[in-house]
Amino acid sequence: MVFSSIIFILFFLPAFLIAYYIAPRIIKNYVLLVFSLVFYAWGAPSFILFLVPSTLINYFLVSLMNNSKGLKAKIYLSLNVSVNLGLLFYFKYANFFLENVNYIRDWIQVPAVEWNPIILPIGISFFTFQSITYSMDVYRKIHLPLKNPFNYMLYIMMFPQMIAGPIVRFIDIADQISARKEKWEDFLYGFNRFALGLAKKVLIADVLGKEVDRIMAMDYALLDSSTAWVGIVGYTFQLYFDFSGYSDMAIGIGRMIGFKFPENFNNPYVARSVTEFWRRWHITFSVFMKNYLYYPLGGSRVATNRRLYFNLWFIFLISGLWHGASWNFVIYGAFHGFFLVLERIFLLKWLEKVGVIPSVLFTFFIIVMARVFFRIEELDQAVLYFKSLFSFNFKTLVLVGKEHFYVMMAIATFFSFITLSKTGLWLQDIFYTRNYNAAGHIAMWILSIALGILSISSLTGFGYSPFIYFRF
Repeated sequence: MVFSSIIFILFFLPAFLIAYYIAPRIIKNYVLLVFSLVFYAWGAPSFILFLVPSTLINYFLVSLMNNSKGLKAKIYLSLNVSVNLGLLFYFKYANFFLENVNYIRDWIQVPAVEWNPIILPIGISFFTFQSITYSMDVYRKIHLPLKNPFNYMLYIMMFPQMIAGPIVRFIDIADQISARKEKWEDFLYGFNRFALGLAKKVLIADVLGKEVDRIMAMDYALLDSSTAWVGIVGYTFQLYFDFSGYSDMAIGIGRMIGFKFPENFNNPYVARSVTEFWRRWHITFSVFMKNYLYYPLGGSRVATNRRLYFNLWFIFLISGLWHGASWNFVIYGAFHGFFLVLERIFLLKWLEKVGVIPSVLFTFFIIVMARVFFRIEELDQAVLYFKSLFSFNFKTLVLVGKEHFYVMMAIATFFSFITLSKTGLWLQDIFYTRNYNAAGHIAMWILSIALGILSISSLTGFGYSPFIYFRF
């Protein structure tokens, strides 16, 4: 089931909210858990048989770890992490591994290994990472483990954020699972946030995506530079409004039932460096990588710059591979890591000197270049696309019949960079962080209802498309 679908908006979500609010407090978590299981089983019923047992195994392994000390506790922790990463590797990377094995075997003229392609469970990366944060936070004595296995299942499988994040660290939500209060102001804020996210996805990202898909389906060898640039810049905006729209909707649903999920985006395209970009883009993923991989490797507290540069590059190599099991994602991660290392060596000082606008434009250019590898999985095709971008074979774009697309491109550009101004920051404060009075709540509800009606009308006419990050 998808947030941006008629069945979710008009049937599942209202039914859930009614059931949740009429339920006695003692069973609210169970209501949420049941609806989460239904939500996941709607699109992938067979994977529930994998998800529930693996979640319970994780819970009891961490309980055993918490009741142990010294080496025994470390063994249970290692077993828990190994089980989670092992399942992730099997489902997400086994096909990739065997494809490369067969490539080598074919090269040395050895018969290929035969296997049935493994289907990837939706959201496995996200609930794997949350399982790891639970075990690590309990092991580090940051928080006590949950006493009820059903509350742990709820932490892992809560439908607002289980498919594509935000990645919620256990420490950030543990107390909210056990005790939280639903407030009318939070419900209103959550509704507004959900409507904004829905509009981002349906009215902007999906409109951009239709034209981007058309361009990306062309023969790249025959693609002119104008069309190539429109395609990749359009995809850069599509990806942002698609993913941040999902995060807004997840945060909004959570807030409507008393949960406060961490923010996942902070105007990433106004970043003045790649380093700053990753502090603003998919924030919960960056925090996870920093706390559970970068710091254990030594982080920036290492003896030599060479080791520091390796740590940075390695983290982003892994982050690229996390996004997908193919070489284009490895290159995508290495590409970002390369620029982070350059910034540590000299580039940050240069970006500070050239001023805000040049540094923002330079960083955005680097991000757009990286999106080529993110969007195009075949490396030879990615190379052809780069050739089209820089062949300087510019042609007049056809605007007739594509007015909707270019209007949304203009709107996407406006909202992506508006916070470079004080007015933009003021508008962001109005929509995202301000505590409203009664008149403010009424105005925001009117705006949110209008956005909801427009979004539902669009869905009725054109249907919906899955969120891009569902496949990760």
